Amino acid sequence: MPRYSARSEQNISEAHPALQAVFRRVLETFDHTVIEGYRGKAEQNAAFDAGRSKLRFPQSMHNRTPSLAVDVCPYPIDWQDHRRFYLFAGYVLATAREMGVTLRWGGDWDGDFLWTDQTFHDLPHFELLDAGPYADAAD
Repeated sequence: MPRYSARSEQNISEAHPALQAVFRRVLETFDHTVIEGYRGKAEQNAAFDAGRSKLRFPQSMHNRTPSLAVDVCPYPIDWQDHRRFYLFAGYVLATAREMGVTLRWGGDWDGDFLWTDQTFHDLPHFELLDAGPYADAAD
């Protein structure tokens, strides 16, 4: 079974318990790396300036404690293999739904299952919309 590296473990530990639960369940089957959880002001504004985010600090879901967003990639990472990101996202979204958690994915912001209508593709990005049974876990 895959395991998180120390860096992935640190990044997922910064996230809301619902996100932690979903991605730990996904890790049982689908290896991945958590490249970012919480983002401070400098990191968020650098992501905005580089075009990797549409939001400045403190508007991103990454800017909360615990973080309501994580950036997660299938492992090993191949940034050119977009199909693998789509496969991974489908697996993550189905797992979350099975657990009673609602996520939004950065490859389908409006959640209509049509990926060609997106103007900003953030394939590693997952954010929490409804924590379901984990709603009180962050308190």
